[in-house]
Amino acid sequence: MRLRTLIISTTICLFLLISISSFAWDRAIEAEKAGRIEDPMIIADDAKASDGKFIWMEGKPATGGGGKGWAEWTIQIPKAGTYALWGRVLAWDGNSDSFWVTWQPVDPNEDAQATQNKQFRWGVESGPEWHWDRINHWLDEGTFDRKWKFNQAGKTTLRIAVREDATMLDVIFITDNLSEEEAEAKPRTPNASDADVPVEVKGKLTSTWAQIKNR
Repeated sequence: MRLRTLIISTTICLFLLISISSFAWDRAIEAEKAGRIEDPMIIADDAKASDGKFIWMEGKPATGGGGKGWAEWTIQIPKAGTYALWGRVLAWDGNSDSFWVTWQPVDPNEDAQATQNKQFRWGVESGPEWHWDRINHWLDEGTFDRKWKFNQAGKTTLRIAVREDATMLDVIFITDNLSEEEAEAKPRTPNASDADVPVEVKGKLTSTWAQIKNR
């Protein structure tokens, strides 16, 4: 009887360990909670954005330009593994729909704005309302969803830099669920389970989205 009980208990414990280890890990971060935001990328207001704020390089539709300013986050990865990134974004058109993205230490410490390395070019899906888009490689031969393999847990550095002005970023969602389908990856806005991220926004300008649309 005792042996049977021991076997059952051991089986249950193993099942729980396997189940727990198979749970997807994710974290949502408000874009404006970046540890550093470099001008001319700024924090702006929009009632439809999560927590009422987003980041961008201020600009009008169809202007192009950009290429200066960035935001950087320190993200604690809980375990070795492969991760994907999603962004809650708004992009008017083909002239306001891209960022540069590097995530160290998987990516090199490279200034993509200077090198123009297309491996780090994110072609943001256009749309007039806030929506989710998985961060990708926008290469000349096509657009492919990106993933990052970290060999160990620890601190990582994510930088999202302006490529075209007027591209808007509201929330970053990090997950080890690599599904390319939004319904399966389930990107979300931050909730109480997400640890806060230090913010350094002294001297940063803010603008109101409604004001920009009416210019």
